[in-house]
Amino acid sequence: MAVLEDNGVYVFATIGVISIFFLFFDTIYTLLQLIHGILAPYFAPKEVPPFNEKFGPWALITGATDGIGKAYSKELANRGLNIVLVSRSEPKLQVTAKEIESQYKVKVKIITADFSNVPKAIEAVKRELGELPIGILVNNVGKQYTYPTYLGEVPEQELWDIININIGAVTLMTRFLVTRMQSQGRGAIVNISSGAECQPMPLMNVYAATKVYVKHFTAALREEYASYGITVQHLSPYFVNTKMNDFSDRLRETSLLVPDASTYVKYAVYTLGKINDSTGYWAHGIQVVLCQVVC
Repeated sequence: MAVLEDNGVYVFATIGVISIFFLFFDTIYTLLQLIHGILAPYFAPKEVPPFNEKFGPWALITGATDGIGKAYSKELANRGLNIVLVSRSEPKLQVTAKEIESQYKVKVKIITADFSNVPKAIEAVKRELGELPIGILVNNVGKQYTYPTYLGEVPEQELWDIININIGAVTLMTRFLVTRMQSQGRGAIVNISSGAECQPMPLMNVYAATKVYVKHFTAALREEYASYGITVQHLSPYFVNTKMNDFSDRLRETSLLVPDASTYVKYAVYTLGKINDSTGYWAHGIQVVLCQVVC
């Protein structure tokens, strides 16, 4: 009887050791994959050929007059692409266009469109864009809560604006231009989501939910158009010092973990064509790794 008990203890102990080993191996493998995703793009060779040769001569950026959108527009112009700026404020569009034209000597076209009314905005983009060969689409336009708030206290129109801008714009802009890229046999679509997609966010739940949509929409789109030479990238930045974070004084202070838009974009653009899913910024990537370890 004692022998049987000893054998039973041995069996369970062996199973326990094996389970711990596989759990440890799985954890280490996951961390190595995450670290590779963070570091690999920055050690890979610089893009060859350049973006304007690889994807096409024009880039279109939504939400292009502030924050990440404006910084992304300037960074692509710096790399030789002509730029289409799309935003709801014509005065801001004019100012941004002049800045880019004077600094980078590229062509700039502006389109006024308010994505709180998606059908009207898409109609304006189609009308003004004509047949320009768009090589890169950056779906950046987005809307955040004015302030973290209980759902029942958020104005109904504000919720519709968040849904329309964060979901409708990325969907319909992509639908419009992906067929153009398909016929060109090349192109890149960059969908900018948010670290809010990683888990439910009380007091900002609708915003976070729209970003989950962007994540899954992008992954599915990538599979649909994988055979057409179209790069589809998903970026999920954590906190960046932009007007979207006006509700928090701390998040409006630039730091290592809260970069300004220009710093964030310099790193994010460098990942295009090298990795499909990224925070876009190395320090945000480290935050992801730490969350994986802790959680």
